[in-house]
Amino acid sequence: MMSGAPVFRQEITDKNMLYGGICFITESSLSALGVEETVRRVLDAGIRWIQYREKALCRRDMFLQAERLRSLTNEYSAVLTVNDHADIALAVDADGVHLGQDDLPLKAARKIMGKKIIGISTHDMNQALEARRNGADYIGFGPIFQTSTKDAGIPRGLNLLRDVVSSLDIPVVAIGGINLKNLRDVMRHGASAVAVASGILKSPDVCRTARDFVNIIYAEI
Repeated sequence: MMSGAPVFRQEITDKNMLYGGICFITESSLSALGVEETVRRVLDAGIRWIQYREKALCRRDMFLQAERLRSLTNEYSAVLTVNDHADIALAVDADGVHLGQDDLPLKAARKIMGKKIIGISTHDMNQALEARRNGADYIGFGPIFQTSTKDAGIPRGLNLLRDVVSSLDIPVVAIGGINLKNLRDVMRHGASAVAVASGILKSPDVCRTARDFVNIIYAEI
């Protein structure tokens, strides 16, 4: 268990560094150790933001697994957000929800989420600006590079990431194909954080790779 104050559970006040700069996204199909053990290892490595994403389980089993992850992230004073499902996020007392463009509209989600974190995936400038107008706490933007984790369309690239960052006054989380080789470039183009799944999960040593991500992030701030 990590000691000290839960410094990552605070209001979003600094767009230059959002919840430790790295959001680890769970992916059960890539988690040879199982989702919970994988999450524990990335938490041990220093990551303090977990996004629970699960497409294969029924909603009851999703709730039960999210509940266990809530207990685990509490041990480390880490942030937990739930992908897509605002009701599950509320039921397990997660810190927030991350929505896609086809999920519950952001304004409707705010009515039930209250002051909890709401992020939303965006893929172009118009979606990013609309998310800001509708009250998103942060946006995910991408895919920045080609990614094999999900079919997210053509890469948007670093230049568009920089333009989006400069057009918003809320944090921008870069996602899609981010790895240890391109991480510095992404952060230098203004991202407040990166969201990573396969960049960590496909490595032979999840804990070591996650720690390498953390070290690079903190070297860049």
